[in-house]
Amino acid sequence: MLKIVKLTRPADPSISRVLEEFLEDQRTRLVPRTLATYEAVLDLLQSHLNGYAYERLSKAEAALFDRHFNARGEEHREFCQLFGPDKIVEQLGSFLGYFMIRKVMAGEDFKRAAGTVTKKLSKWLAVKGYLSEEDTREAVDIGATAARDLPRAERAAQLLRKAVDRVGIDPTELAEGDYLELDHFTIGRVEPGKLWLEIQRGRKRRSCGPIAVPAPVAKLLREGWDLSCSLGRVRGVWHIVEMANVYPA
Repeated sequence: MLKIVKLTRPADPSISRVLEEFLEDQRTRLVPRTLATYEAVLDLLQSHLNGYAYERLSKAEAALFDRHFNARGEEHREFCQLFGPDKIVEQLGSFLGYFMIRKVMAGEDFKRAAGTVTKKLSKWLAVKGYLSEEDTREAVDIGATAARDLPRAERAAQLLRKAVDRVGIDPTELAEGDYLELDHFTIGRVEPGKLWLEIQRGRKRRSCGPIAVPAPVAKLLREGWDLSCSLGRVRGVWHIVEMANVYPA
């Protein structure tokens, strides 16, 4: 018996086309400055999708992607030209929770806007029938949470970098046992002016603290968030000695 294999085909409409349609709708109601922010956020979203989203494709989808991505000339296609808007939702968390923090140099206002724009995009996709109710609820929640937490995290990171500079501890002068190199540490507890970080070493997990932080920082941070930093111990007390980013949970 001949087995018929159904090949995966490019989506219609594609992510790129749907985002263009969304922006076209916004042009009728947004002032130029706000529209420019929408365009910038969605350009970054497409960059994220084109650069990372292929990692979560099924075997059949990956074959489609490889075939078109590796093609030359007019046959070449990026991720957003091949797949539909249903692929946006599964990537929103990593876009807002990683890409916008690690890859994008931007201030609090733009990061707040990233959450707001993706939230409004999600609602628009639902109205147009591109998303299910369940996916819409998930996407709207991710966008709303990002609009609230990303500016807080950015502000906290800025304040912590300044605090680290003031402390002025040189990691190269610390003994090996008194230095924990740059890593992601989860906040286990926050109190006024201090916090405790969870340190994972192999199968063992321990709490490190209290670590002094400026009072405004303690008000911004939340348990369960991650700090990308390194830690140093001086006279038995741990300090943040290098600071990269703050990642909301």
